[in-house]
Amino acid sequence: MPKPRSQTGEKNLIGTHLAALRKQNHLSQRDLAYKMQLAGYDIDKNVITRIETNNRYVTDIELRAFSQIFHVSYSRLIDGSDR
Repeated sequence: MPKPRSQTGEKNLIGTHLAALRKQNHLSQRDLAYKMQLAGYDIDKNVITRIETNNRYVTDIELRAFSQIFHVSYSRLIDGSDR
């Protein structure tokens, strides 16, 4: 069974929003990966890169982790705005 993609062909919906949040918080991809590891999530810089460039699917656990790290809602990550 093929994996779903967005209407534009991207593998995830949060890539651009994650990059924007990361930059707003003055974090490099390496810094974000380090924060994720300190919080107990096994995510490295390469994973962040692949998510931001839409070359990797995002799991629900990763979505929750990003939401917790940035203190934002899931909809902010997915849609770019808080509903």
